Amino acid sequence: MSRVTKQYTKKAGMPPGALVHIGKDFSEGTTIEIFDYNEKEYKEYNFTEKALEQFEKLPPPDKDKIRWINVDGLRMVEVIDRVCKPYNIHPLTAEDILNTGHRPKLEDNGEYIFFIMKMIYFEQSELVDEQLSILLGNGYIISFGERKGDVFDQIREGIRKNSIRIRKNGADFLAYSLLDAIVDGYFIVLESVGEQIDVVEDAFIDNPSKEGLQKIQILKRELLYMHKSIWPLREVVSGMQRTENEIIKNSTQIYIRDIYDHVIQAIDTTETYREFLAGLMDIYLSSVSNKLNEVMKVLTIISTIFIPLTFIVGVYGMNFKYMPEIDWKWGYFGVLAILAFIAVMMILYFKRKKWF
Repeated sequence: MSRVTKQYTKKAGMPPGALVHIGKDFSEGTTIEIFDYNEKEYKEYNFTEKALEQFEKLPPPDKDKIRWINVDGLRMVEVIDRVCKPYNIHPLTAEDILNTGHRPKLEDNGEYIFFIMKMIYFEQSELVDEQLSILLGNGYIISFGERKGDVFDQIREGIRKNSIRIRKNGADFLAYSLLDAIVDGYFIVLESVGEQIDVVEDAFIDNPSKEGLQKIQILKRELLYMHKSIWPLREVVSGMQRTENEIIKNSTQIYIRDIYDHVIQAIDTTETYREFLAGLMDIYLSSVSNKLNEVMKVLTIISTIFIPLTFIVGVYGMNFKYMPEIDWKWGYFGVLAILAFIAVMMILYFKRKKWF
């Protein structure tokens, strides 16, 4: 539930626009990564929270260059404030950046477009989820992540190695590239989830167990969170398609439409997996019920076989003085033979009926 509920009590009673970090406090500090590039050249800068003055002294890029500022770590509120001020970012926007419990959304503020989404990826075989906030302005992009680590390594390499698509196009294409990398990360996670579902399904067919049931519950919780993160992204991408802001050029719209298709596909996949897991739950319950029925059937058959035997033994267990068979020399062995005959005949009858 820590992914769903955040520390909203920190913000209680404060005025709108108050900058308070709401979310998990990661141990690492805040880092600022900057790329200034155009089709011919690029420059890369890296700053820590202790080098804010050097960051603020950095000259603006040339008019023909795009600047990408990537901030990792939201714990230092002052850093976020000082990064936003030169670009006249509204205090309410900065407040949303620091509130990591936001639903994915898009806001067009005229001078810049602000959107929030959830980034889900694997880091050393561990599933990581974090909120990513992006400010798309005229000639610049500022991205804010909760912690160090993301899914943008290929984009960085594309800038360094002069990828024609990224270096030739504007900031809006870079925003598309970031969004596309996030959506591609969803499919990597969903592929892993699908493989885990296959393993659980095979185990359930052979031997349903409580461990498998716990694994299903974990997978259902992960898929529920992914569905909650991906579903609103339709509105974000759709808003980028409908916006009349000139920051997003017509040449980029075709790529954004492609992302919309991928988002719909990811949503369909999560829903399919959730239905499949619900089916596995039914399989588990049915298997447990069938096992119980098998046990009860065996016990019932055994009880049924022993009912007539118990009746005969009960009759001859009565302590009447005058019973004809009491003095018979072969009476004991005769009764045993009758008991065995009855048991065998009942077993043959049950097998003929295919009751076991």
